[in-house]
Formats: sequence, C-alpha cells, structure tokens
Amino acid sequence: MKNIFSLVLVLWSLVAYNQTRIKVMTYNLMHFPGTLVYDEASGTFTDRTLVLKGILDTYQPDLLMVCELESAIGADMVLQTALATPDNRYNRANYAPNQSNPYDNLQQLVFYNQQKMSLVYQDIIYTDVRDINHYVFQLNADEVIMLDVFVTHLKASTGYTNEIKRLEMVQQFTNYLESLPTDRFVLFTGDFNLYNSDEPAYQEILDVTNHIVMEDPINAPGDWSSHSAFTAIHTQSPLVSNGQFQAADGGWDGVTGGLDDRFDFLMMSQNFRSSPLLYYVPNTYKSYGNNGNCYNSYISNPDCSGTYSQELRNLLVNMSDHVPIVMEFETPETLDIQQVTYQDYVRFDSANVSSDLIRISISESQLGSTYEVMNQMGQTVQTAVFTSTNTTLNIETLASGVYYIQTSNGLKPLKFFKI
Repeated sequence: MKNIFSLVLVLWSLVAYNQTRIKVMTYNLMHFPGTLVYDEASGTFTDRTLVLKGILDTYQPDLLMVCELESAIGADMVLQTALATPDNRYNRANYAPNQSNPYDNLQQLVFYNQQKMSLVYQDIIYTDVRDINHYVFQLNADEVIMLDVFVTHLKASTGYTNEIKRLEMVQQFTNYLESLPTDRFVLFTGDFNLYNSDEPAYQEILDVTNHIVMEDPINAPGDWSSHSAFTAIHTQSPLVSNGQFQAADGGWDGVTGGLDDRFDFLMMSQNFRSSPLLYYVPNTYKSYGNNGNCYNSYISNPDCSGTYSQELRNLLVNMSDHVPIVMEFETPETLDIQQVTYQDYVRFDSANVSSDLIRISISESQLGSTYEVMNQMGQTVQTAVFTSTNTTLNIETLASGVYYIQTSNGLKPLKFFKI
C-alpha cells in the first residue's frame, strides 16, 4: 500500500511539473505615452514608463493587451523599458495607426512572452469607431495549440446611440469569428465601456448562436455602474482627482470619481472550460490592485488595504484612469521556444498596413517559388519569385484597399492594407 501511495505521489508530481501557466493582462494605458505624470523627486512632469514597469513587474504577464496606445514610439517604450527583462523574453506585434478612423490616434496592441508563444499572424477588423485588432499565436509546444486574441476599445459614453455603436463594433467581431475553425481558443478583450449586462453589445458577445461561443469567465450579470455590489470587479476609475496627470495639450487628463464602473473585460471562448490542452484556471480573473473595498474612492486610499499592496496601488493611481484585468490559463504542455520550428512559412516582418513598402520573410524551403499579390476581386496585380528569405514589396502604385499575398504552394495568404 505504501509503494502504491508513493507511485501516485510521483505521478502527480510529474503531471504538476509539466503544467505551464499563461498569465494574461489587459490594460487601458490612458493616452500613452502623451500624458505625463508628476514626479515629486524632480518637481516636473515625466513619462509614465517606469510607473508601468513597476506594475508589470508585480504580475509578469505572458500576454499583455493594451488600449490607448498613441504611437510606435510608445509601443517601443513599453517593450524596451516597461517589459525589459534580463532574458529579453518579450516581443510585440507590429504597430499600425488606427485605420478605421485616421482622426483617432488611440490604438490597441499586444505584447507577449516569446519563450512561451509565437505570433504567426495579425489582422485588422474595420469599424465605424476604431480598429479591432486580431493576433494569432501558436504556443511553443509539441502539440499545435493556436490562440486568437482580439483587442478592442468600444465606443464610450452612455445613451442609446453609443450603445448601438458598441453593438455594431461587436457584431464586426462576431461576424469575423465565422472565418475561424470552431475549435480555436479565442480571447476578446479591452476597454468595452459597458455599463450593464443588458447592453446589446454584451448580449451579442455571449450569444450562443455565434460561430464560436464566448463567455464571461466570472459570470457576473447586473448593473455594474455605480453599484457597490460589484465593487470587487470595478476597473474605472482609480482616481478621485487627476492633478498628477498632464495631457499633451497641457491640461489635466484622466477620468475621476473613484472606482465605480466595470469597463474592462477579458472574454474567452467556451473551450477554455472543456479542453485538456488549454484551460482557464478558476478564480484567477481579477481586477488587478482592487481589494474590493474602494467603492467611489481612489485605489491608493490606505483604508483600501488587502491582498494588493499599498505600493502597487500607489503605482496604479499614477499610471491610468483604469486598472488592469488579469486571468490565468494552464496547459499540460511544456512551453519552450526551441520546440517550435516552422518548416514552411511566409510572414510579415513589418506592419501589414503601409502606403509604400511591405516587408516579409520566408523559410528557405520557399526560395524560388512564385507569389502573387491579389486584390479583393481576386485579380493578380503583381507577380514575382522569392529570391531571398527577406523580401520587400513596393506597393506605392497600388490603389488603397485590401490585398493578399498568395504563394504558389498553397500556404495561407497574407492579408495587408494599402493606405
């Protein structure tokens, strides 16, 4: 009996050892990097990159999805400073300005732990407000596990008109899901600006007739706005006053009023509940830094003590008018960048949105093969042969629109946008 018990312990330890956690965070960075924060040491306003680093160091996400990023410079500040590690484990997707509305400079982006996953494709869903960004990852595992991440910033403010605009944006997402295999793991995340679970946009996300059925991991329906019953999941605003923030135009920035809205979400496909390959870890969905006792107060209030430290809450109140949402997934696979090799690939080395040049790289197996650039009508507008593993396409003469790069051996076409 003793030997059997010991064997069970050994087997259990092996299974536990092989499990790998994937930590996910979504965060509205509030006009980053344009808005500055007051630095008491120097008596001046300065950028918030080190504040963000202090927050990220406490959680160390494997996937970081952000909203209100203003530029590629800001993206590099996040990657090179806020996510800096001795082993350089982080990378980011290609940044492209908002294509849906050129007058809106707020964009979404994803950063990721390249030791655990590889970015294989990215896309843009156009809406009447701002882009929804789509990123496809493959986990660095022996088993092929694909993860589709969609990041959005839905229309803000109350009122019927704004609710309909939010619904229309979400419908663009749910329609897009029809192009994916039904067994794909999907995350839909960002600043949703939803006030209650009766909003049509929220109901559209959870519609069980969708091609891929999504769910709210914490299943907390109700009127989230200005109701203390939902204090623990509120994400806006950790500020009561905003005098510490200076906007790019020299004024103040940041929504005030204390924590009283659930605007930020991490939604997941239902297979995260049922699949043995990748699954949600129960009770890991959290409003990060929110101890659940700061209703209508600022998050750094000493009276709001609890699991999250005073130091973290001080950082949060000096970073944004939102707090992050986090959750964790687990896989029995051992994730290792060395395990994934791409035998045949054609992928972007630049943003897939450009007015002049598109850079792509190919595997050596593709050298000498032919590729075509086709428009949405299926008409070929360019034809060439891959003569190098790094190729630059000149698209200056093409009309604005959507195009596809199709290889002669039938690999999945790459979609790009000429602006």
